[in-house]
Amino acid sequence: MAGSHLNTFHDITGPVQFPPGTTSLLSKYLSPQIFSKYQYSCDTFGVPFEQMIFSGCKNVDSGIGIYAGSYDAYYQFSDIFDKIIEDYHQHPKNAKHISNMDYT
Repeated sequence: MAGSHLNTFHDITGPVQFPPGTTSLLSKYLSPQIFSKYQYSCDTFGVPFEQMIFSGCKNVDSGIGIYAGSYDAYYQFSDIFDKIIEDYHQHPKNAKHISNMDYT
């Protein structure tokens, strides 16, 4: 169960259950299937998946609740990061950013 009783990311040992009323994007998209897929995985810099989700599991009032351990994490753990980024920014993964920097 998620909550303030968690002391380190090592305390996250199975699929996370969030208390009723939790509205973080982590709680919305961290399904048992995604957790099982990434459990005990690290990004290429050695940051464990459980460490990336720890803040949102401990602080259930968090708005987002997940932090990439490195740039690589966005790709390696894309099943969850893509959903959260799209929801938060309203910017689909394959969308193109178009800017017009012409000052004239």
